[in-house]
Amino acid sequence: MNAGYFPSPWPAEDGGPQRLQTAPVQATLGLTDAEGLGAVVRRTCVSTMVVLGAPGEVFLLTHSVLRAHLGLPTTACVERIDPLSLRTIAASPRLAGGPMWPGGMALHRNGFLYVVYGRYIHRLDRHCHPLAQARLPVDEPYNSFVVLDNGLIVTKNLSQKTVAHIRVLDADTLQAVAPDVQLPEPSVARLSARGNTVYVVGLTTVWRYHWDPALNALQADPDWQWNYIGHGPQSFGWDMVLAEDEAWFMDNGLHRYRYTMRGAGVVPTPNRLLRVSLTDAHAHQATEVCGLPGGSVTNPPLVDVSRRLVVGFDSANACLRAWRMGQNGQDLTPLWAKNQWGCASHMLLYPKTGELVVNDHRRWGEEVVVLDIATGAEKARQRIGGLMQGVVFPSVGWGRDLYWCSMGCVARLFAKPRETGGR
Repeated sequence: MNAGYFPSPWPAEDGGPQRLQTAPVQATLGLTDAEGLGAVVRRTCVSTMVVLGAPGEVFLLTHSVLRAHLGLPTTACVERIDPLSLRTIAASPRLAGGPMWPGGMALHRNGFLYVVYGRYIHRLDRHCHPLAQARLPVDEPYNSFVVLDNGLIVTKNLSQKTVAHIRVLDADTLQAVAPDVQLPEPSVARLSARGNTVYVVGLTTVWRYHWDPALNALQADPDWQWNYIGHGPQSFGWDMVLAEDEAWFMDNGLHRYRYTMRGAGVVPTPNRLLRVSLTDAHAHQATEVCGLPGGSVTNPPLVDVSRRLVVGFDSANACLRAWRMGQNGQDLTPLWAKNQWGCASHMLLYPKTGELVVNDHRRWGEEVVVLDIATGAEKARQRIGGLMQGVVFPSVGWGRDLYWCSMGCVARLFAKPRETGGR
């Protein structure tokens, strides 16, 4: 399904460009009633994501932040870390970036690591040695990237005021292979892709662009777009999940996040779970997540394709909930809900066991929780600490484990027998 990426269990953020946040079928935590979660936690500057390479290879992306508050350019770093202890095995030098925003990293099918951070793209070998870099044209942070099935790299600047531009890059030269695509409006959300088609969430509208090999360019699909804001008061949507024949995302993305998303909403309306058909953009649906005013998120929902379930959240109002989908994703039936639940990060699903991994930021500390996606029942919980609520990317591990990135740490969570007896 993701032919542009290295064949590992987790070569990119969200597991791939469709942003399914779903582990390979063979991967599982498989927690029993006698097991909970253990944790190894390593403090970091700002962790964005972990990706996996060949068996045993784990790569961590971090970036600087304090320089941004001084008006100075920021940098990123890639480390290969020990899969169990998280200690550094190899590290890149500081990678040029510029304007701060959590970037992205992925392993291309050619075996090299790519990083887009700030207004730079970098290629590194798997010993974290930089091989090439290129500066991107707009003096704004570029919001990660996707790799198409043909191997081309597609990235976009993050913009709330000026129109955004999509750049298509050759993986070998890091140079543009076609004229940049100027979008009709600004865009904040990260790109999504399936095959050689790119999906974009603008401030008001979603579009898609197909790669045309004859023209050597991205071409807008004139028959597929949806103005999901209309004339309403909602703010922009975040990343789009491409699940079977439907695309899912959430709106009211404007917020005042500092260390927590609780109470950070800006627009007075509830945030919504949005669905649009990939075969007919006129078939779409909007559902309020919890109905409370001031709703806001900074990340996508999760779709369990095999169980016909979708999970969304309202981070500003601390609500996490699930629905069962009817035919073609329509007629959502509420399934379960968690109130006063500090969920804000991207999520992780183990499809074989139905284990859903989410964060729950409580007072002065982040906790990682495993839920049964069908019932909402809590299976295990582990505190990893850190004052800030995580809003970034988890990853599966190489065994019965996973990696969780938060703003001040990276953690490895693993199946562990529960302690019995004593205090």
